[in-house]
Amino acid sequence: MQRPVAQIDGLGIAVPDRVVTNADFEKTLDTTDQWIVERTGIRERRIAAPGEMLTPLAVAASERAMAQAGVTAADLDVIIVATVSGDRRMPSQACDLQAALGAANAAAFDLGAACSGFVYGVSVAEGMIATGQGRTILVVGAERLSTITDFEDRSTAILFGDGAGAAILRPSDGRRGILSMFLKSDGRLAPLLHIPGGGNLEPPSEQMIRDRRQFMKMAGREVFKAAVLAMAEATDEAIRRAGISPDDIDLLVPHQANVRIIEATAKHAEIPMSKVMVSVDRYGNTSSASIPLAIDQAVAEGRIRRDSLVLLVAFGAGFTWGSMVVRW
Repeated sequence: MQRPVAQIDGLGIAVPDRVVTNADFEKTLDTTDQWIVERTGIRERRIAAPGEMLTPLAVAASERAMAQAGVTAADLDVIIVATVSGDRRMPSQACDLQAALGAANAAAFDLGAACSGFVYGVSVAEGMIATGQGRTILVVGAERLSTITDFEDRSTAILFGDGAGAAILRPSDGRRGILSMFLKSDGRLAPLLHIPGGGNLEPPSEQMIRDRRQFMKMAGREVFKAAVLAMAEATDEAIRRAGISPDDIDLLVPHQANVRIIEATAKHAEIPMSKVMVSVDRYGNTSSASIPLAIDQAVAEGRIRRDSLVLLVAFGAGFTWGSMVVRW
């Protein structure tokens, strides 16, 4: 088992107060609570209120992570924000977060890997710590997906939620930390899950808005198949690179997109569902915030303790996928 160079010293989350249940969607869409639960496992999700921006959620999650790690904003060397739904196109969400935190000493930048964003961000932070570019790094997965979700589209409206999760990474104590990392992408599959309008390929226009092309479009069955295959590969690679077996894993924390994808990933890895964290029922798919939200719940429930071996695995638009084994 390799020696870790970086560890997660603090974790924090924040979600909007507003809860949207499946019963709420029954009032506006041709759907039922039973249909949603059977196909996705989702029962409710948090949706930001009108005017509730992403930056305050990212700040709240970050401050909780910093408090847990015993660091201040002045201690931060780098801020990495993984998001596809920032408050504005320019400057970066990370720079807005830096200003709000008062982290005057930190470099700040965004990372776009969709639902794999937190795993990608932690990987980048680990590399920066290994090369001496920082000793205290804040990694945030933050999304306000409700701004890019078409609530008239039954196939996607029911899936997504808003939230933020943050982690403080610092040099490892020699035992705890990241034991393995695996990242991969396939941009050829991008049309299966994308936002067609609003960028340079299709600039904003009245027609684009009438056609609702500023919102996410998803080919559900194809995405499901790709996700199962990719997360299986990512799970295998993280375990292999860590030099452990599936039996050694104390808890699998997958991206919370769909309970059937989670079950398929666990089955492939031969990890029983009793050792799998599922929080999709209460948060829905929160993209880059998904894994830290699930970790926070697992810690609160006592399912992750000091020295637990935790496997994180994610898949997202791009397509991107990745995984890591962490000794907590």
